[in-house]
Order: sequence, then structure tokens, then C-alpha cells
Amino acid sequence: MARLCKRLSAAALALLPLCWPLAAAAQGNQLLYLAEDVPAGLDYDGPSVSVNTSQTGFINMMDTLVDFPVAGENEEGIRRLDFSRFEGRLAESWSYDAASRTWTFKLRQGVKSCAGNVFTADDVIYTLARGKSVSGAAPINWFLGSLASIQGFDRSVFTGGSKELGDAVEKVDDHTIRIRQSTENNLFLTVMTVYSMAPFDSVEMRRHATPQDPWSHTYANTVNAAGFGPYCLERWVKDDEFVLRANPDYYRGRPNIDRVVIKRVPQSANRALTLRSGQAQLTQRLTAREFQGLARARGVKVAGIFGNETLVMGLNWRTPPFDNPKLRQALAFAMPYDQISRIGYAGAARQWEGHFTEVLSGYVRPDTQYPRDLARARALLAEAGYPEGRGLEAFPDAFRLSFTAERESYLGPIATAIQSALGDIGVRVQLDPMPQTQFADRRMVKKDLPMALSDTEKPVGPDVVYATRLYFVSPAAGGVNNITNYDNPELDRLFTAAQTEPDPARRAPLLSQIQNLVQRDLAWLPLVETKTQWAFSDRLSGLTWHPDNSLRLFELTLAP
Repeated sequence: MARLCKRLSAAALALLPLCWPLAAAAQGNQLLYLAEDVPAGLDYDGPSVSVNTSQTGFINMMDTLVDFPVAGENEEGIRRLDFSRFEGRLAESWSYDAASRTWTFKLRQGVKSCAGNVFTADDVIYTLARGKSVSGAAPINWFLGSLASIQGFDRSVFTGGSKELGDAVEKVDDHTIRIRQSTENNLFLTVMTVYSMAPFDSVEMRRHATPQDPWSHTYANTVNAAGFGPYCLERWVKDDEFVLRANPDYYRGRPNIDRVVIKRVPQSANRALTLRSGQAQLTQRLTAREFQGLARARGVKVAGIFGNETLVMGLNWRTPPFDNPKLRQALAFAMPYDQISRIGYAGAARQWEGHFTEVLSGYVRPDTQYPRDLARARALLAEAGYPEGRGLEAFPDAFRLSFTAERESYLGPIATAIQSALGDIGVRVQLDPMPQTQFADRRMVKKDLPMALSDTEKPVGPDVVYATRLYFVSPAAGGVNNITNYDNPELDRLFTAAQTEPDPARRAPLLSQIQNLVQRDLAWLPLVETKTQWAFSDRLSGLTWHPDNSLRLFELTLAP
């Protein structure tokens, strides 16, 4: 190992601090996973829940009641899931009684947490009561309970309604629970697959509760995620490394990989160089050119899948002139889709032909499409009342294209290409990179960005209705992340009908109408779908794409 670190010499001087942990990870059946960061927190109702690396942490330390089965591999060897079926995880079986709108789950017996506590119905009840308390900085469990129509999980909790779980969940015995719904809802099992519904080890969590923090948010966010997953936390050094060891009592069997070191290496070039050298076995979130280079390296594979990662341009419906449908259409026809794919993703992207990706349950390709067509863009611009862009100078602040400065290495060239393309039809745009925290606040909280590029909109629940609630339903009807302030009563009506329609044959046309409506309206401008990619040792196999884009380490096998 010392000789290997020396061989890197000046070409990778920044990697020298890695040599000690690399040496540790090289012993035994262990995996070194290089990431842009390590988990910032482990509470899925906490402030770090949306951070990709945080998700990787708690997802591999916890488990859900149900999940989707593997359906095969794509042409690059990445395993896919079948989102039309469910299989048990912490639940052995389940049934539904339509008359009482009640789900009954039979829980697995003999399941042990990393702390040695046995999984029971009390852990599920504790977890849902914790979510209903909306005591976390980001009440995701409550949101999912609301999305699944669990009794009492409704918006009234924020307007004086009860924060107590009540009788929504009934303990029949130590390994049987009943969960009641306020209304029939087809999203229930899909919601149960999402990481923020994974049961906590309630015994361990209660050990760290305080009068000021009765639900142990501080403990979960800063010390440990007490759950029933395949890996246990061994070491966590903020901004440095995160080490997991296999849970010997995991109910599905001991993981193939005994120990996983997730090491923070912010510079993607350094991650690529370390993987190429053979010191590490896995990394992701590289530049397109770095992925291309590693695909030619000995002992390294690069593979990916078109899942749910995309690039959109949000046009704020409350900011004139973007309330003009003809103008939105003109901009869509002017977008340089092929150029965006080429300069931003080295071809690992394709034009997005809708507001939903094809992996989602219920997907259909919308009838309305917006291929690049400058003649049509100019004609629509004139119909909107702005021939050759004349008159748009009255809205100088609206045409500031915002994006996160931390991603300027690839979003900057894309923004420049869009600026040039819109200039070709007479629309003048200024580029406005801003710090990620400011961008997130204005996009998600204030919702006042007039024009913005975003590549973080991905529904973790792989269903068209789930994504509709997340992005396009109006706030008055229960919408959550409606970043463009899109508001259409017909869409709200269709969503409500689709969410509660039990008959798949009657639900399908509702989903088709939803997808055609938001595409016609251009709730946002869908630009490109991008590949979720990994670079990894050719000794590593079992990579499976999940809709949260986090690998399940239990599914990986590392050959000697």
C-alpha cells in the first residue's frame, strides 16, 4: 500500500491523506466507497434528509416493511426493480380489508437491531407516532403518511389538529399490526417502500430521549440511526469518513461485504484517479468526461441506467410574463436539447419527452411534444405578443436564469447554451449562479425564482400519482414541492380521483390525462433525462437502481 501511495506522487498529492484509510479498507472483504461527502445527519425527519450521502447512510442501516422485487438487468448490467409488485422485508405478509379501509401486517419474528433489540409491533407504532408528532426539522414521515392516507395524517396537523397517533395503528400482538386509512388509496404500499417509513429500534431510541427531545431527533441526526438494517455504524467522522460493519443478525443473512468505508473526497477528479489506481472499489457523481475515461481503464467498469434523474427549467407561474402559455411554449421549442446532452453530460442524457420518467408506474408518453424548432418558437413568441422578443425588456428581472454555483462546472455551460439558444429567437437572458443554500431557500421556501435550472427533482416513490402530489398539485390541494407555483384546478381534481381510484382500469385514463395536462400546460420545462451512473471495480457486482438513487450495500458482492 505504501508503494502504491508513492506511485501516485505529484499527480495525486491531494490523495495522500487517504492512504491510511485505504490501507484499512484493503484488509478482508471490505469496500472503499468514495463520495463527494459523508452523511451530514442520519435522521430521515431531520435537516439532512435531502442530502444524497445522508440517505446512503440511513438507508443501509434501516429496513422498510415492504420493497419492490428485482426484475432483471438492463444492457449495462444494472439491476432493475419491478414497480408493479411488492415483496416483504420486515413484514412477512399483509392483507387489506376494503370495508374498514384497514391493512393488516404480519411482522417477521426474530429480527434483531444492531443494538440487539428484537423487532416488534411497538417499533412500527413508535415510528408512526414519531412522524405524526411533526417534531423533526423535516417531517417526511408525516408527509408520507399523509400521502398514503393513514388515518389522522392530514394537513390539519399544521392548523391545530392532533399530533397524536391515536388509533390509526392498532397492535394486535407483538408481530401483528393494523393500519387504518381515512380513505382508500392506491399509493399505500408504494409509500411503505420509501426510506422515511423504515421502523426505528424504539427501545434504543427511547434510551436517548430527553424532556426537550422526546423523539431523539438529536441522537438520530448526530450519533446513530437505530434500525433493523443490514449494516451497523462503526465510525462516523463528520466531513471525513463513515464506516459501516455488517449486522451479523440481519434477518436476510449476513451481507457479503463485511465492512464499508465511505470516504469523503470532494474533488471528482481525485475520486476517479483513486478508483483507476485500484485503491477504491466504488464511486459516483463524476463528470461525464471522467466516466468516459474510467470506462477505458483496466479493472474498472462504468454502468448506469435512465431512472428518475432529470434536468428541468422552472418558469414561475406567478412571475409575468411566464404566466403566458404561448411564451412558455416558445421557450420550449427553442431549447437546445442535443447540445445540453452533449456539453453537460457527454451524451449520457436524452431529451425528456414529458414531466414524468418512463420508469414510474402509470407512465405514458404525452401527446404534446416540444422538439427543437426555431421557426415555431419565433411564431409562438409573436403570438404571445413579443415578436422577435420585443417587449420582453419590460421584465428584466424575470429573465435571470438561476442555478447553483456549486454545480457550475456542468450547469454553467448548459446555462450558457440556453442563453445562446434563446438569444437566437430574440429572448435575452442573464445568468445568475448563486450559492446552493440561497438557491434552495428561494426555490423551495420562498418559491420566488423566476427562471431556474434544477437537477434534483426526482420522486422517490416510483408512481405518477406520487410525483404529481410532490410537484404539480397546488398547495391548497396538498401539494408539497410545487417549485413553479403551477396551479390548475383540473389537475388537482384528476390527482384526487387517481389517488383514491381502486380499479386499475379506471385509474389508467386518469393518469394519462394528468400527464397530458401538465405537458400541455408546461408546468415546468422538461429538458433532459440523465443517466444515474457508477464507476466500480470489475470485482464488484449486484448494483441495483432504486428510485432514491442510493445503492443497497447488502445487494453487492465483492469477489476476492
